[in-house]
Amino acid sequence: YHEYNKIAKAHTLIEHLENGEDIALITDAGTPGISDPGFLLTKTCVERGIATECLPGATAFVPALVNSGFPCDRFCFEGFLPQKKGRQKRLSALAEETRTMIFYEAPHKLPQTLRDLYSFFGDRKLSIVRELTKVHEEVIRTTTKYAAENYADGSLKGEFVLVLEGKRQEEKSEEYTLEFAVETARKLIENGAKPTEAAKEAASITGFKKNEIYRELL
Repeated sequence: YHEYNKIAKAHTLIEHLENGEDIALITDAGTPGISDPGFLLTKTCVERGIATECLPGATAFVPALVNSGFPCDRFCFEGFLPQKKGRQKRLSALAEETRTMIFYEAPHKLPQTLRDLYSFFGDRKLSIVRELTKVHEEVIRTTTKYAAENYADGSLKGEFVLVLEGKRQEEKSEEYTLEFAVETARKLIENGAKPTEAAKEAASITGFKKNEIYRELL
């Protein structure tokens, strides 16, 4: 049961289940259903009213996220990015994402993905985690810019989890009241500015319209 026979095989497995048999879906790499065709089998069971159970198991993105040092109270798991159709659209949509993002990637596709992360997200913190729970496990804490310039040469080997910093939320600009804007204009007038000039300057500082401030000065 794999990506290329998941639809046909699912129908066969469902037939066995509807005949009263029990089936266990087991993998030697991670949890079935997480970036894996196992989700289709579960979805079909749910649609057919067939009871399912899930036993907790290893999932690569969880230790990668926790060990990244990035916020993990809120995050989004993106799995493998589309290779062609929809790739740019997906990356563009994620450019404004403020939560920590997690991607899976294969070694031969890593160079292009690293270049794309820098291209679409700019220079952000990035944790490259490879060969989790294996002998050659490694965590590379870097940035998208440095990774695109130094790790996109195909030299890194293994299976990868990429943990990307979310977009930093800009500090909220100070909120001004109209009263404050008018008072600012009055102080400028006291210092020698003409009312129209004072209203214009106060408007540029507070965001209120010049005419609105000028009317209050009269």
